[in-house]
Amino acid sequence: MEKQATTRQLKVAREIQKDLAEIIRSKGMAVFGGAMVTVSEVRISPDLSIAKTYVSIFPSAKAQEVMNMLNERNHEIRGELGRRVAKQLRIVPEIAFYLDSSIDYAEHIDELLKK
Repeated sequence: MEKQATTRQLKVAREIQKDLAEIIRSKGMAVFGGAMVTVSEVRISPDLSIAKTYVSIFPSAKAQEVMNMLNERNHEIRGELGRRVAKQLRIVPEIAFYLDSSIDYAEHIDELLKK
């Protein structure tokens, strides 16, 4: 059973989600092969050292390619995040990117309902 996130964790996670969304948007769609990347959720560890970052990628056919690009640029993205949150956080959390497949799941359900 997962422990309920504290208010501080939730606030930090929201701030990191907002900042990561801006960082990724500033890189532009061209960097990600024309795919649209959305930060759908951030979950932060209790010690605020790891940020599990869930991203939605459209079109989903480019998902693996974009995930590879995000992981290759992880250091650069974390550095940019560090510059943005330096005043609020003592340590910049490690970023772990995960694919949020809820859009694909919703599309699959939609297709099944059409039959």
